[in-house]
Amino acid sequence: MLNRLDHYLMKPPATSLTGVKRYGLEFLWFGIKELRACLFAGLFFVAIFCVPRDGWLGISRYDVLLLIALAIQFTMFFTRLESLDEIKAITLFHLLGFALELFKTSSAIGSWSYPQAGWSKIGGVPLFSGFMYAAVGSYLIQCWRLLDLKIRHHPPILHAVLLSLALYANFFTHHFIGDYRGYIAAVALGMYARSTVIFTPYDRPYKMPLLLAFALIGFFIWLAENMGTFFGVWRYPNQLGAWATVHIGKWGSWSLLVMMTFTITLFLKDIKKRIHVAQ
Repeated sequence: MLNRLDHYLMKPPATSLTGVKRYGLEFLWFGIKELRACLFAGLFFVAIFCVPRDGWLGISRYDVLLLIALAIQFTMFFTRLESLDEIKAITLFHLLGFALELFKTSSAIGSWSYPQAGWSKIGGVPLFSGFMYAAVGSYLIQCWRLLDLKIRHHPPILHAVLLSLALYANFFTHHFIGDYRGYIAAVALGMYARSTVIFTPYDRPYKMPLLLAFALIGFFIWLAENMGTFFGVWRYPNQLGAWATVHIGKWGSWSLLVMMTFTITLFLKDIKKRIHVAQ
């Protein structure tokens, strides 16, 4: 069952507009749908930027962020902005992201750190951090429905899964046996070279290369990561003395992570039927 907002966005009134006005309407509707798809991510990152470093009412910043993330998630579920199947998928993204955080912030690795105290920290990682990965999953899942996404010439699902597993494993193993992200990215370029995503902003379908979609989403996540480190929510080693821009290479890493997240969404029952696998 769709909530009224989503139903209206997906079934807009007929229009007779043509020319520039028609494209303007399509662009406006696309922007509105993007804002709706980013609802969880947007509210969560607004909270990250607005909660003071010292927290609120004696509650630490990280604990406040966890409570806010849970409140947003429950509200979206009970208002039918997210379904139970979507919540299950988002929970999986949360767990995968939190496992990666535990490893990357460990004393043996130290890729980044969460410098502030909090009751909700496990192994030095605040529980809210998993919601940053869940936010990416939430956005992709919402886009499937709101923009009526369809994929043409998708690589075989098994190949996509194996590539995603290799990518996730590499985030851990590159500290010990070398970084193979370049090779994984090259394989991804070959696998998805023909893949096209079809989306419907208003009532007409448009298409773009799926790889370009991954790169664009990865870029905006990279921007959000820069803002998160600027506000001191977490820090990379080179930012401990003074803030510096997150390395541009992280854009590529985020784009690959978006690809992995996208692959997980393919197993949602409402999405499987929208995938055309290349022969």
